[in-house]
Amino acid sequence: MKARELAVGGAWELVPPVFPDERGLFCPVYEDGVLDVPFRVRRSALSVNRAGAARGIHYSPGGDGPAKIVHCVAGRVLDIVVDVRVGSPAFGRWDSVLLDSDRPRAVYLPAGLGHAFVALTGGTVLSYLLTTTYRPEDERAVALLDPALGLPLPQARELVMSAADRAAPTLADALDRGLLPRYRTASTKEDET
Repeated sequence: MKARELAVGGAWELVPPVFPDERGLFCPVYEDGVLDVPFRVRRSALSVNRAGAARGIHYSPGGDGPAKIVHCVAGRVLDIVVDVRVGSPAFGRWDSVLLDSDRPRAVYLPAGLGHAFVALTGGTVLSYLLTTTYRPEDERAVALLDPALGLPLPQARELVMSAADRAAPTLADALDRGLLPRYRTASTKEDET
């Protein structure tokens, strides 16, 4: 499995080897040791989406929510990672990866980064591997349509979004209101223990 670091520090695109044959194909989704980070799966989830469905930008406010591995099981999705960590050298920066069930790959996001996606086809299914159990307090969002971020959202169709995502504050508003997680380096984490 190959890994490519994204423009948002700590996030990686995972590109697995693919083994096609007359039946279809097989590929690993994640293999321990590919990234130099601990990743213990505590929860798995699916998101089934119609074309144009948009979710996010979701993040954990304390920065101690789940790390995630996201891959597309069916359909195509534009997956977006946004650095919402206050004090990060990449604060406000984003990167995107096209996840397509015909070209298997995944995105790894450490805790504290923002995550969003737009389904490009109907019946798009995303699978999540997460490192924490569900905690409602881990759910926050900043506006996907924040013009200051300039995300590469598809213009051809209207996005289908939840009321909560439509009402989410911009990144600047969330920063002003103290809603964002703080950037933590390895030394910061050690100092907190």
